[in-house]
Amino acid sequence: MTEKMPDQKNTGKNQTDFGFAEVKETDKEEKVREVFDSVAPKYDLMNDVLSFGMHRLWKHHTIAKAGVQKGWKVLDIASGTGDLALKFAQNAGPEGEVWATDINHEMLRLGAQRFRQEGVNCRVALCDCEQLPFPDNTFDVVTVSFGLRNMTHKDRALREMCRVTKPGGRAMVLEFSHCDRWLAPFYDFYSFKFMPWLGSKIAGDHDSYEYLVESIRRFPAQAEVAELMKTAGFSTVTWENLTFGICALHIGRKA
Repeated sequence: MTEKMPDQKNTGKNQTDFGFAEVKETDKEEKVREVFDSVAPKYDLMNDVLSFGMHRLWKHHTIAKAGVQKGWKVLDIASGTGDLALKFAQNAGPEGEVWATDINHEMLRLGAQRFRQEGVNCRVALCDCEQLPFPDNTFDVVTVSFGLRNMTHKDRALREMCRVTKPGGRAMVLEFSHCDRWLAPFYDFYSFKFMPWLGSKIAGDHDSYEYLVESIRRFPAQAEVAELMKTAGFSTVTWENLTFGICALHIGRKA
């Protein structure tokens, strides 16, 4: 079964997508915050169940590609419960500087708790990626994993990521993407039918997981994301598909 997506070009002035719905731009951030407030308590469990653990492999691959060294400065945007930021902080060591940011207080609280338990020095900040509170040219690596699609103005967020990246540094976008054509019918059935149902059974929240599926389908394809990153100021952008394109990792370098 293939679900028909709304035409993204029909988004009206001061309107933006929220899954397959259209909402006021001023309302989207709060709606996204409400979704992640709801899913936060079982977020990590649901990620494991719904991806059959694949999200861990995708993130490990991203961490390896980041190649964070001792003393580096790293920013992890939309950090959630902080699994990437934790590893970056371990790799950067006490002489490094790692920040985990998110718009959702509950997700950051869980992340900060994890950092304390693991004994790593990872700083947290509640902030919007479209207005990052960091100086220009600060970070060696800037990452966002499974968060860009939830941002109201993806172009602004990418410009901010470029702004705070050091010349010669990299920004990495790990996000659900457009899978291979042969897989699409099976992936659609799993996504639109099974995932929201499982969300209702395990997390008691059908609607939030329905939104998350819809937000994946509304996200631009791989080549379009690469163009957005180039327009945002990255001199070169490459990407690689993971698990038949279900997920993709984009890497932008700043000249």
